[in-house]
Amino acid sequence: MLSRRQFLTALGAGTLGLAGCKYWPEDGFWHRCGPAALPEALAHNALLAKVWQGLDAAQLWDCHVHLLGSGDSGSGCWINPRMDSLLHPIESLQKSFYLNAACVTDNDMDSAYVQRLLALHAAFPKGARLMLLAFDWHYNANGERVAELSPFHTPNAYAQRLAREHAQHFEWIASVHPYRADAIEALERAVQGGARAVKWLPAAQGMDPADARCDGFYAALARLKLPLLTHAGAELAVHGGRVQDYGNPLRLRRALDHGVRVIVAHCASLGDGIDLDRGPDGPAVSNFTLFTRLMEEPRYDKQLYGDLAAVGQLLRAGDVLRTLLTRRDWHARLVYGSDYPLPGVMPIFAPRALAVEGFLKQEEAVFLSELRRYNPLLFDLALMRLLAVDGRGFDATAFATRRVFSGDR
Repeated sequence: MLSRRQFLTALGAGTLGLAGCKYWPEDGFWHRCGPAALPEALAHNALLAKVWQGLDAAQLWDCHVHLLGSGDSGSGCWINPRMDSLLHPIESLQKSFYLNAACVTDNDMDSAYVQRLLALHAAFPKGARLMLLAFDWHYNANGERVAELSPFHTPNAYAQRLAREHAQHFEWIASVHPYRADAIEALERAVQGGARAVKWLPAAQGMDPADARCDGFYAALARLKLPLLTHAGAELAVHGGRVQDYGNPLRLRRALDHGVRVIVAHCASLGDGIDLDRGPDGPAVSNFTLFTRLMEEPRYDKQLYGDLAAVGQLLRAGDVLRTLLTRRDWHARLVYGSDYPLPGVMPIFAPRALAVEGFLKQEEAVFLSELRRYNPLLFDLALMRLLAVDGRGFDATAFATRRVFSGDR
């Protein structure tokens, strides 16, 4: 049987620790998965009106929306069978929570996942978009695909097709592993197909952002003016190559020095990394401290961004969230992302605990918990809009994300 700590780890919250467990879980274990339509009392709540105040929906592109499927529709999607094995209980539990968060099962998963996403997005004003993330396989140092180390796979072609078929709702972000022999050709195909960025998760996919083998890919990204949205910090949500060192924010200097626009997912808000500026044997410091160092370097002022995906989770609250809220000079370099379907994983969010910490008012926490029962996607946006320190939240520019993704082509 899994211990409570193992369970938290399975949800990407293993470092929360015992002190956080008194808050857990506020809203139960499982998402209710009822209709997405809001009851009148919520739809006309003054706090929901406050969420939209000052936002231009046409500029709101949620830059971090995972696209999952089983491939049952011929999409080419794949989920590692390890996640269905009792020999891997944590990964199996993770899959159960992710599917529940998205309100799908193993049956007809491809279609059900997309239809649920469209139903949730119907609550957003016309013009808002969700940026669907493709996800490449794990590749080894020889450029060979390693399926057993890949947590899942979502083809570029599938994300591209959905963005074309649902153009009023979706944009898409490609995923191309730089070690592939055809990496630059695949990147150019993605751009021709309308991709707005490239997504990496180095710890799971097996690319080292500081490796010289990435140089040609970085040059192509800079030439094509395509941003790189890459995870940094500890990775807990999926398993794969398990190379946590690849999530060190300082390893992104190589891309930045090639002129690539880099968006650091989650603002590197979990775990520790080696201070590589002091050598390979430098001391371990928080990844967020290393991200802060990069953000404060003037030469990266026009290139380096942080995405806000998951920073509203209780695990990432505290000093990290307080810093992000109070660094007003950063807000034009922060971009909104929901990390969907994670907002529907019930135990990893705790609005009332955030109210205790001073990030929300009590009535806001109650409103958010109720909103989440119906629409986790809207809940995440509302949470990020209502979070504040001393009455000041994230500037509206952090939600005008379209500007970061190269504009219209």
